[in-house]
Amino acid sequence: MPSIAFVEGRKAVVLLSGGLDSMVSAALAREAGYRVYALTIDYNQRHRREIDAARLIAKELGAERHVVLPLDLRQFGGSALTDDIAVPKTGVAPGIPVTYVPARNLIFLSLTLGWAEALEARDIFIGVNALDYSGYPDCRPEFIAGFAALAELATKAGDEGEPFTIHAPLQFLGKQEIVEEAMRLGIDPGLSWSCYDPQPTGEACGVCDSCRLRRAGFAAAGFTDPVPYSA
Repeated sequence: MPSIAFVEGRKAVVLLSGGLDSMVSAALAREAGYRVYALTIDYNQRHRREIDAARLIAKELGAERHVVLPLDLRQFGGSALTDDIAVPKTGVAPGIPVTYVPARNLIFLSLTLGWAEALEARDIFIGVNALDYSGYPDCRPEFIAGFAALAELATKAGDEGEPFTIHAPLQFLGKQEIVEEAMRLGIDPGLSWSCYDPQPTGEACGVCDSCRLRRAGFAAAGFTDPVPYSA
């Protein structure tokens, strides 16, 4: 399970999407004693329900500030999450799926880095994992390590010998273990949202890649997912 050195009162900026993984990542930062500053990117994604979830999570975890930053990636398109492309519903397949948003985590971490430097924070948390995920290249450990090196080169803080630490505490956990961490931390997974294609009724679709991975994780962990599904 994740091991984060305890600190007392240090600032950390947490990239908070509103999904289960980012919620657990934020809760781990809080458990380690960080003062949590949450950043949510409103990129005009089709699953905008997760932005509401992020607001609930930030409040529940006592974030000192929660910024919801608008960034309309529909202007670029190129993904089933930002363009008129159907969200796949037939199961998790090999390769990079059409739900991949071009360079999303690179863009988001760059914005997170900018706020962290402005806050004089040197710790950033992101909820990526490289086991039970949809094959996105920007969830790999190599990406996180590469961004940490870039952050040192690209910032005044790094130039002055104050490098940033990019925490990815869920990096090597599967969805079952992430669900178990949520339960251990005592947080409510019902506040989070994972579905890529929310239904008009307000339910999760149940069959997109994200729903399938989440549901499998809860089943393997022996817990009932409190999020309602339509299928």
